Amino acid sequence: MDTRLLRTFAALMRTGSFTATAAELHLAQSTVTVQIRTLERELGTRLFDRLPSGTLPTSTGRRLLKEAEDVLDAEARLRAAAAAGSADTADGTVEGQVVLGAGESLCASRLPGLIASLRRSHPGIDLELHAVGTEAAVAGLRSGRLDLVLLLEPEVADPELIARAITREPLVCLSGPDHPLAGREVGWEELTGERFFVHEQGCSYSDELVRTLLALPGPAPRLTRFGSVEAARSCVAAGLGLTLLPRATVERQLAEGALAEVHAPVVPPVPVQLTRHRRRWTSPAARAVADELTRLMAA
Repeated sequence: MDTRLLRTFAALMRTGSFTATAAELHLAQSTVTVQIRTLERELGTRLFDRLPSGTLPTSTGRRLLKEAEDVLDAEARLRAAAAAGSADTADGTVEGQVVLGAGESLCASRLPGLIASLRRSHPGIDLELHAVGTEAAVAGLRSGRLDLVLLLEPEVADPELIARAITREPLVCLSGPDHPLAGREVGWEELTGERFFVHEQGCSYSDELVRTLLALPGPAPRLTRFGSVEAARSCVAAGLGLTLLPRATVERQLAEGALAEVHAPVVPPVPVQLTRHRRRWTSPAARAVADELTRLMAA
């Protein structure tokens, strides 16, 4: 059986949309349709009901998803073994490709050092880094597109995932250098009515800040959501409002005076969760990357 059909099937099960599946797999929508029909013909059963309201998996489709994922996992193990020659070579080196997903703030601040360290310690590992939000990271682990992800989350409750906190990322409230609150000790009541530039919904620390601000008495805060840390940082540096970001992403701007710290009520550091799929095979290369991540983050 052509495992590409199974990969398309698993993606359609996850997205529920032929259009979204085509975009995710970089295929024409007509190709997705043909592949699903081919798979249904080969298996002799209907996997999806095409309804005016959308595409819904049949009971058989839901039951076969785990079997399809097991086949794709076995294919991943086969390819990794072929690429590496063996899990552990005679001289103890580890080889192979690892796809790591992480939020933009970690990609910009913490992970360049990891990649440099890995090139020295494991030159045979090809690390591919993807900047993704929490929702996309979880979807990537489920589909097998990502081997490991780093999530800035207090906890990861998804039963399909195994997460381990490897460090905690300090957060800092920021303003432009000329903002009236720059460098000041302030309480929550002084933050009501301020404009905040925060990360997109689904970012745990931004969502927690927004919930706290909205629960305060007084004027409601003015909130602007960005999908980019750089966009929020630039607006704040221009004096347009405040933001909350991991300190590691703004250390240079603080040192240069482009940003200033607002000494707001303590916001606890957010854990960095090293996460993988519970049922998917972890290659020797992915284990080496996980070990290096743990070592560097702890340091």
